[in-house]
Amino acid sequence: MSASARQSAAAIAAAVHAGRTSAVAVAEESMARIEAYDAVQPQIWISRAARDDLVSAARAIDARVAAGEVLPLAGVPFAVKDNIDVAGFDTTAACPAFAYRPEASATVVERLLAAGALCVGKTNLDQFATGLNGTRSPYGSPRNAYNLAYVSGGSSSGSSVAVAAGLVPLALGTDTAGSGRVPAAFNHLIGFKPSKGRWSTSGLVPACRTLDCITVFTNDTSDARIVDDVLAGFDPADPYSKTLANRPLGRKTIGVPRRDQRIWFGDSESEYLYDCTLETLAGLADIVAIDIAPLQEAAQLLYGGPWVAERTAAMVGILADNPDAVDNTVRQVVEQGVGMSAVDLFNGIYRLAQLKRHADMLWTGIDLLAFPTTGTTYRVAELLAAPVMLNSNLGVYTNFVNLLDMAAVAVPAGIRANATGFGITLIGPADSDRALLEAADAYIAASDLPSPPPLDLEGKVQTVKLAVVGAHLKDMPLHWQLTSRDARFIGAFETAPHYRLYAMADSVPPKPALVHSEDGGPIALEVYELGVAEFGSFVAEVPAPLAIGTVTLADGSSVKGFVAEPRAMTGAQDITSLGGWRAYMAQRG
Repeated sequence: MSASARQSAAAIAAAVHAGRTSAVAVAEESMARIEAYDAVQPQIWISRAARDDLVSAARAIDARVAAGEVLPLAGVPFAVKDNIDVAGFDTTAACPAFAYRPEASATVVERLLAAGALCVGKTNLDQFATGLNGTRSPYGSPRNAYNLAYVSGGSSSGSSVAVAAGLVPLALGTDTAGSGRVPAAFNHLIGFKPSKGRWSTSGLVPACRTLDCITVFTNDTSDARIVDDVLAGFDPADPYSKTLANRPLGRKTIGVPRRDQRIWFGDSESEYLYDCTLETLAGLADIVAIDIAPLQEAAQLLYGGPWVAERTAAMVGILADNPDAVDNTVRQVVEQGVGMSAVDLFNGIYRLAQLKRHADMLWTGIDLLAFPTTGTTYRVAELLAAPVMLNSNLGVYTNFVNLLDMAAVAVPAGIRANATGFGITLIGPADSDRALLEAADAYIAASDLPSPPPLDLEGKVQTVKLAVVGAHLKDMPLHWQLTSRDARFIGAFETAPHYRLYAMADSVPPKPALVHSEDGGPIALEVYELGVAEFGSFVAEVPAPLAIGTVTLADGSSVKGFVAEPRAMTGAQDITSLGGWRAYMAQRG
């Protein structure tokens, strides 16, 4: 099983219509994929369709196709986040004590089934859709499909992994604060979050009823369009449903956060990948740096303001009757709403109206926004150790979107060294959904992104890349400290042109000191890859005044590497002009 196993909904439907396969064959293949992947991540699912029921539904689709019906999703398997009703399945919202059996499916599910799709099951989520990481469920924590040590993103965790692992070509999620975008970024997917009211939310367990959107994860924008064709439209059963509209967008100017407002939480790799993305976008449109402080203030209203009380209202019954059934972190979050007053709410509404007016005015000067989807990612163990703070970090670039009535599509924008995905989100005003998908197409075509890496099926060995500039270079006297740790040679590179190299005085064996300096130059180095434990033991042996820090390479990327304390300069010789330690040692004889 690999990333190449990913499927296209469009291709499946075309093959079923052409008779190259059948809905029954597709259903059986999907079930086989799911059963095989259960050995890796059984926690993706909360419930699944019985084999006989799924095959029977597939036969009915084959009969409809044989009768001449044109079904845009003929035989396409799909998964549904388990806060969305599907007839025949319990809806749990990842809380067994809350579970109920709905009499009918949500409107979006009914429309997918009418279009010929096959529901294979209900997926895991952060309980009551409260979280952006995927660890807040009694059914287990879905992991990133490409590195099992890392979070999948949430709250639509199971849905994202089901698509990333190639189990289904599309899966429904939801999005209030970023739950349909963050998991897409981490798992190299498209995450399409339509405008509020574009897709019906009838049959959805509410998180924040006035903000909730049902979303879809797909492998490409073409499948997202097909789903939008099927789902978009007014639903009289949903009081928040809107008449369908499509707002065009220009693509001459793209707004991005000012550099001083870009928050990376120490993740230089995400910063580098975003800079690369901006270079690509600059070839498509003018890049305009904007003040995002008003957007960030709006975002704070979601959990730090009165809108948290809307989550409390959605859960008031179980909080009163069975509070111990609620995940501890989820309960801590939503109980804050108990103390909110009507005065707090109205003051929040007034302030949000001001901030929305500011946001609406943005569109007079720019056509769309291109933000990082997240500033970083985290290991599951890290989220469990600091569940509120680190989760909040994941929402910095997403929380404001629904509050300010914007549409968004998350797209891949690079692969971290740990194989997890970095993504950007294209954001536009309400009803710009189709135009945003077109903008996503233009970006993807220009970016030449690599294919997703192989799936992590057993748990990756965590590694660190280390740059060496002196005595640890190949054939130098301390190189054995790398080979004894089975370090793998990555390649010979140069630093960015902002370093100076010094030969330290009285160092045995002779060793250099690498110092960051704006008037420096490029310095030759070698990069090696070590296991995390081996890297730790190596760092423990680095003698003062040397240390291990972060070194920027010529292409703008960063790796761990040797740096020096100021005392290393005492009596040292500046050898920057030689360009590297080998040249110095050759000159020294």
